[in-house]
Amino acid sequence: MKSLEQYWYDSSPIIWLLLPLSALYCAITGIRRQLYKLKIKQSFSANVPVIIIGNIVAGGSGKTPLLISLCEYARDNGLAPGVVSRGYGGSFTGLKQVDTNDKAAVVGDEPLMIHQKASVPVVVGSDRVAAINHLLEYNQCNVIFSDDGLQHYRMKRDFEIAVIDSSRGFGNGFCLPAGPLREPVSRLKQVDMVVYNETGSRGSERLSYSLQFSMVSPLTGGEARPLSSFENKTVHAVAGIGHPMRFFNQLREMGVSIVEHAFSDHHQFQLDDFAGWQSDCIIMTEKDAIKCADLLLADAWVVNSSVQLSAALKQQLDALLLPVMNQL
Repeated sequence: MKSLEQYWYDSSPIIWLLLPLSALYCAITGIRRQLYKLKIKQSFSANVPVIIIGNIVAGGSGKTPLLISLCEYARDNGLAPGVVSRGYGGSFTGLKQVDTNDKAAVVGDEPLMIHQKASVPVVVGSDRVAAINHLLEYNQCNVIFSDDGLQHYRMKRDFEIAVIDSSRGFGNGFCLPAGPLREPVSRLKQVDMVVYNETGSRGSERLSYSLQFSMVSPLTGGEARPLSSFENKTVHAVAGIGHPMRFFNQLREMGVSIVEHAFSDHHQFQLDDFAGWQSDCIIMTEKDAIKCADLLLADAWVVNSSVQLSAALKQQLDALLLPVMNQL
């Protein structure tokens, strides 16, 4: 049986039954945004620049690698970045600053990965205004990135970056629940920058980035090896991300023969998920490795990824984003 998300990217008459709810959803989100725009509802600003890396599509667009890259970009330019996140998938309520030894089941897989990979302070909480205040009170940050939160209008922002998954686009183009859109596509006209998450390179003129795979590391730690060492070996590929096929296709393009194991985004892995093949060779994303580190998997590997920014995106970051980050 298909999930609702699968219907979003297929043609099906079932979707038409949900269109009245989509119209209501669009009306409510539009009215809410206007209330903040007209200052009938109040937004709260920080005394440092706040930059949102979000999207208008539910189900993930692969924005976290870009956010990590932007944290590194800010640091390379002499700034001290911090991150706020809702902590989706985590069980913690209230506010919490992420610690390296935290569990993904508590703080969320993406906040933990951001903290570990970018080495920046990360605060999780459903109230991002409170998360920003906590981050500034206990850390020496002078620029804040919000992991998602494009629709969190109570948080005043200085710059908005919307990330689009170029392989999936906007699905059927309808708002929730008939389609994947959190806001109409027209919302992209109001953001400061639209960036495309692409597989491979489509040239340097488009604002885009792509994930590059080269090395793999043992799940439990140890010496890394080239991904090419798996070319003549069948491995089980695990992906609990927004778009697993992107990961699978990229492995195949690099000559790796795989058995696909797709899980829902933010899936909390248990050893039972690997029943029958837990002793075989397994390869997974960095996001999934965060949740599998304590499982007894004998031959499990993590694909190390790096972000490649297009020339156009690098130019726009220098021209548009850097002045915002340096405005204080």
